[in-house]
Amino acid sequence: MKRVLLALLALLLLLVGGLVVRTLRFGSRQVAAEPAEPFSVDATGAAERLAEALRHRTVAASDGTGAEDAAFQALHAQLVAQFPLVHAQLGHETVGAHSHLYTWKGTEPGLQPVLLMGHLDVVPAEAEATWSHPPFGGAVVADGYVYGRGALDDKGSVLAILEAVEGLLAQGHRPRRTVLLAFGADEEVGGRDGAALVAKLLRERGVRLESVLDEGGPIGVGLVPGVDAPVALVGVAEKGSARVELVVRSAGGHASMPPPQTAAGILARAVVRLEEHPFEPGLRGGTLSLFEHVGPEMGFGKRLLFANTWLFAPLIERQMAQAPSTNASIRTTFAATMLEGSPKPNVLPSQARAVLNVRPLPGDSLEDVRAHVRDVVDDARVELLAEGDEASPVSRLDTEGWRQLQRSIRQVFPDVLVAPFLTVAATDSRHFHPLSDSVYRFMPVRMTREDLARMHGRDERLSVAGHAAAIRFYAQYLRNTTR
Repeated sequence: MKRVLLALLALLLLLVGGLVVRTLRFGSRQVAAEPAEPFSVDATGAAERLAEALRHRTVAASDGTGAEDAAFQALHAQLVAQFPLVHAQLGHETVGAHSHLYTWKGTEPGLQPVLLMGHLDVVPAEAEATWSHPPFGGAVVADGYVYGRGALDDKGSVLAILEAVEGLLAQGHRPRRTVLLAFGADEEVGGRDGAALVAKLLRERGVRLESVLDEGGPIGVGLVPGVDAPVALVGVAEKGSARVELVVRSAGGHASMPPPQTAAGILARAVVRLEEHPFEPGLRGGTLSLFEHVGPEMGFGKRLLFANTWLFAPLIERQMAQAPSTNASIRTTFAATMLEGSPKPNVLPSQARAVLNVRPLPGDSLEDVRAHVRDVVDDARVELLAEGDEASPVSRLDTEGWRQLQRSIRQVFPDVLVAPFLTVAATDSRHFHPLSDSVYRFMPVRMTREDLARMHGRDERLSVAGHAAAIRFYAQYLRNTTR
């Protein structure tokens, strides 16, 4: 017995020693970067131009409601007038109804182009009277912010990109590598008539992209627990988006003479079973990469956890599963969003239907979703229909595109850590994965949790100083990627 105990103790000491060694070797993945080159920005003028863009009510078409064509046309006319060098020196094509593709030809056409993206459409503004400033008023306020729907999502990015390109053209910058700018007009409703058509057009032309940069994670201030520094959250993958319908049919009839189980009851049981039996969690892809990049910047206890995920992954997953925001980054999620049954309280439904919004994690396919639903529901009376978009691949972190993006962020925001992460929402960039293995999603704007709540919410705003910093970032990124 003594020998057994000694052997167990030796194994324990060996394990502890291995964990500590791995923790000590878990070094920083942040790159050292020289200061950004000077780039003059007229912060007041840029804020006024953004404010004017926010006054156009560019709500995308959806659910039988047409787009406000005049608003999109007026916005484009504004951009033509305010960015004359862009429209004089870059090629321009209208794609679909209101989306735009610009081409800044490089001096070495054999190099693969880089693509910068954004979108011109916005979501509607609910309860407009409750906003501090009208959502389509485009107000530059004395508190140092530009208020209006789209300031963050995503006209701020579009205007910042155009400001940067206009400034570089004024300086006489000539890119070696061709630069493409793609601005969609229906991102908020799937991008089928915008980004998807741009991607198709480039595919037909045989274009292969060096890298893609779209909207995405912000510079999170206080968003990553255990890390004091701001963290630039760069999306390297995004979850899929699918619609699952469950349908149960029956003979119907009067509710005073019900069968043992009604169509509504059978359907309710199926929904409850899916909620009680979620997909298994998985610490992988962009979420794992996030911890690999911020873990070395944490205290020793958390460093120990994230340096040894081979052992502690189940513990980390259990902790992340406690909150919806983090649970969504480690598993495929189901959310019942629509339920339909009988039109009257005393009539048995002849059909009951539930619609679930499903967000597949990269690595889980739509076929995996169908199989999971069939296995969990386990009832032949429940019909299943599932359709939607697959999750994206995970972009590589060993490419020139990633290195230049990481370098550019650190140059312009030297106090910021850079980390990959999984985007749980959908962006237009998903349409471009067939054209590049370096597709990244990043918004060069500092945001707190309060700021995040303003996106698609009330009092959306962007600081004048933050907009100017974003312009400097895009200018530096373009210099780095096109030399």
